[in-house]
Amino acid sequence: MTTLLVLTAIGEDRPGLVEAISRTVSEHGGSWQESRMSRLANRFAGILLVNVPKIAAADLTDALLSLKSEGLQITVEVGQAEKPAADYRAAKLEIVGHDRQGIIHDISDALARHRVTIDDLETEVSSASWSGDSLCRVKAELRVPRDLDPALLRQDLEDLANEFMVELLLDDSPKA
Repeated sequence: MTTLLVLTAIGEDRPGLVEAISRTVSEHGGSWQESRMSRLANRFAGILLVNVPKIAAADLTDALLSLKSEGLQITVEVGQAEKPAADYRAAKLEIVGHDRQGIIHDISDALARHRVTIDDLETEVSSASWSGDSLCRVKAELRVPRDLDPALLRQDLEDLANEFMVELLLDDSPKA
């Protein structure tokens, strides 16, 4: 029997942080399944899914928490195996345009109203090369309820895109 552990880690960025986590996981018989890690404002921030023998889960958790001495704040939660998502279809959302306060909230609010789940979200604000203005880029992988009329979601998102004056691409075509 195995246990899935979902870890979050944050600390001042420096070489060796991922090595410390991976060494600890490996020493306890864990298998690194999936992760997202970034450097944000000179901080290391990461999320990680580990599969570990059930008998070693508590010891691995204790060892990960002890990495505080190396400058890492780690939280550990027991995860659950994914259930088939027969009631959802996959979609991708991309938005590019001038940044403004509240843009992520307004987009996530529209998605939540339609019961759309965000599986993966990447955002970035950078300078537009032609004007120097702040440019917001959003990429999201979504799970859309199969019983939702795609036209309703598309209309709400297009209304937001017009309000924000951004380009929007929603790929919600049914996949074979």
